[in-house]
Amino acid sequence: VQLQASGGGLVQAGGSLRLSCEASGSIRSINFMGWYRQAPGKERELAAFITSVGRTNYADSVKGRFTISRDNAKKAVFLQMDRLKPEDTSVYYCNIKGSVYAGTRPFDSWGQGTQVTVSS
Repeated sequence: VQLQASGGGLVQAGGSLRLSCEASGSIRSINFMGWYRQAPGKERELAAFITSVGRTNYADSVKGRFTISRDNAKKAVFLQMDRLKPEDTSVYYCNIKGSVYAGTRPFDSWGQGTQVTVSS
């Protein structure tokens, strides 16, 4: 299963960006879709995730500003980021977990990372 992420860029503080991540492959089911981020010199952290039943969870640092959503038909996950702050500057990675048709094996795939830079 391959993931293709897009939507990063440079934005001023207070602005918005929308990240997209679409999965391709012989996917039987998806259990988890999430966005992680990693700033220079810091560990990767989970920013937000959404489950197969639509339950969402956000890191305290992004709660109220970021919104995660999914499109089951497109096997895609999105992250709407509003009121961006300079401290949101990171490389953002999408992560999708589920199972494939071949032997109903599980998969755990990562996108290539997309840079988000917020200027003050």
